[in-house]
Amino acid sequence: MATASDKVRRARPLLGTFVEIEAAGAARSELDAAIDAAFEAVARVHRLMSFHEPDSDVSRLNRETSLPPVKVHAWTFQVLQVAVEMHRQTKGIFDVAIAPALQTMGMLPRLEGDAAIVTEARSFDAIELLPENVVRFRYPDVRIDLGGIAKGFAVDRALAALRGFDISSGMVNAGGDLAAFGQDPHIVHIRHPRDPRRLICAVEITDEALASTARRFDLFQSAETSGSAIIDPLTGRPTEANDGATVRARSCMVADALTKIVMIAGTEVSELLEHYNASALLVSTDGDVRITPDWHSVHLAA
Repeated sequence: MATASDKVRRARPLLGTFVEIEAAGAARSELDAAIDAAFEAVARVHRLMSFHEPDSDVSRLNRETSLPPVKVHAWTFQVLQVAVEMHRQTKGIFDVAIAPALQTMGMLPRLEGDAAIVTEARSFDAIELLPENVVRFRYPDVRIDLGGIAKGFAVDRALAALRGFDISSGMVNAGGDLAAFGQDPHIVHIRHPRDPRRLICAVEITDEALASTARRFDLFQSAETSGSAIIDPLTGRPTEANDGATVRARSCMVADALTKIVMIAGTEVSELLEHYNASALLVSTDGDVRITPDWHSVHLAA
């Protein structure tokens, strides 16, 4: 008979990072089946929403631009709905139509026939969402990248897959975007955005999600961090307002998107965080750590 202490943890390279999935509280065969289903959910999101996969929904939309509308998977449509809503809520701070700026900076590859221009930030009117999961771009130069929200959505889908099995707890961690369920809290360590060797704090999460965004860091290239990978749509350049942001929310997709908004706008988005029942931890460029008043179960490092 399985006990609550039975646990399996596995990892795979997906979504441009390592995705770690843990399941506990069931027989080994049940845990393995749950983790397999969760990995398949993550892989499906990757196939649908990757900028690099030529047959993904994102690539088909970018390739066919403003030609006849494109029918996409229900998951892709759901992510676009949230992205457009957040664009409106933030008056353009969150913008999935930022891909041309990322291409100009060499952070995304250029597509065949792309002009060397940066599209004006205008997701709220550039992306038309039609019935039956149909999408149309209103302008021929619109290019989207769902990298700022799709990873969180993949975590949500993987966690939903785990919940479909008779297990007592589960956790999905996709390179800092994670979610968990179960009675016992999961301890997550938040690293300093300028020095990943240092810990800022430890956070406890239970039946919720956590997402973090910080300065770019490649251990294989250097022990030092480089500039931000978060583009401010108002300038078309990487934001220099803050060094790192961590957001906790019920949905990892929402938390993932909110980290980009907090990185750009800082504490000015407190009403938006409240709207999404989310809380945030922000590290400013001068090293100050700010935490929204509703944050709970956080233990600052010595």
